[in-house]
Amino acid sequence: MLLAIIWVALHAHAVGYSFEDIRRMMNDGISSALPAIYIFILIGMVIASFMQSGTVASLIYYGLELLSPSLFLVVGLIMCSLMSVATGTSWGTAGTIGVVLMGIGAAMHIPLPLVAGMVVAGATFGDKLSPVSDTTNLAAMSAGTDLYRHIRSMLYTTVPTYVLSIMILGYLGLQYSGGHVPEQDITQVQMALSGAFELNPLLTLSPLLVLLGMGVLRFSPEVTMITSIFTAVAVAILVQDVSFVAAMNALWNNSPGTTGDAKLDLMLGRGGMLSMAWTLFLSLMALAMGGILSTSGFLRVLLQRSISRLKSITALVAATIASGIAGNLAMGEAYISIILNCQLFNQAYEDQKLDKAVLSRSVEEGATLSTGLIPWTTAGAFYAVTLGVPTLEYAPYAFLNYLNPLVSVVIASLGWGLFRGTSRRGDFRAREMTD
Repeated sequence: MLLAIIWVALHAHAVGYSFEDIRRMMNDGISSALPAIYIFILIGMVIASFMQSGTVASLIYYGLELLSPSLFLVVGLIMCSLMSVATGTSWGTAGTIGVVLMGIGAAMHIPLPLVAGMVVAGATFGDKLSPVSDTTNLAAMSAGTDLYRHIRSMLYTTVPTYVLSIMILGYLGLQYSGGHVPEQDITQVQMALSGAFELNPLLTLSPLLVLLGMGVLRFSPEVTMITSIFTAVAVAILVQDVSFVAAMNALWNNSPGTTGDAKLDLMLGRGGMLSMAWTLFLSLMALAMGGILSTSGFLRVLLQRSISRLKSITALVAATIASGIAGNLAMGEAYISIILNCQLFNQAYEDQKLDKAVLSRSVEEGATLSTGLIPWTTAGAFYAVTLGVPTLEYAPYAFLNYLNPLVSVVIASLGWGLFRGTSRRGDFRAREMTD
């Protein structure tokens, strides 16, 4: 990314821009995203506080009690979805509850690629929709829209796809209704969690309920996250017997759990402001490069001919999704693809008088959803190693990941879930298209 910034800056200088002009372009690119940068810092604190309060441990513990052979795939999808929404991490979800579900699925004689596909779909669901997910915030920030408006926009396409995925998995699960539930494996995980945490769901799930409830009531993301952090810290201190100093230190850099299970302990040690440093620094550099590309006119020249051929909104949405997938294929990472495609297509959505939330949604449905289906991306490689199933073997069963982009294009062609106007952060007045 640093080399790319230097390369672009040299081209800007070659066409007549001074060093001061180029630095100003970079500053403007970063300053436009400052509100989302504050949220990035809070995300790490939310995740760490949820680990300390036992919120994540409760989700795993009580979710395992709902498993049965016929409903294994459906319940597993819902468990992974809730886990990823609460923590905002698809990798952490796959590396903990996903590994547990793989072992249980094997004991039930359910094909492992099918189980792995279910885990990846559920893990990606939260990574796409959670208000504490880095990719969710990154897409909203890069497109210049409000975080919750971005999430609500994605619900138009994600909810129908999620229901469709549950129906498919429910049908497939009926074929394995005669399987055996490995009580010993489930009990082992539950005992590890109950030994390390006081798992009173009325208390331990309260931080998550605060986060979701205030989001529904449209409180600002900063206020919502800070309130949920305070709630989780209070639960950690009063219920989990965590010292005040340890709880505060965890908000900066969380420490591994103490369940005795290595994978669970690693997961429960996630979070803290420091954990967001890599994503934050990468975003700052990408935003700086985007400032040069957009202000200098390079993006306009590069895309003017190709985007001008996209006469319909459906074609524009489809092209945005395809570009996100192509970005992952080329760069192997969703972060850069999200930022770059928001910058590339921003003007095209303005020309069509579409809200920025439609842009952010389309970018996520191309970049975030496809990254786990490509073997050479960081996510694809991680899932394959963690779940023990090659990427191309589980990909056909990650129904949500590849059906969601198709549903998005179909819904766009019907004129549903599209919004007029270019909303700024905090502006909820853009209205749904009716023509």
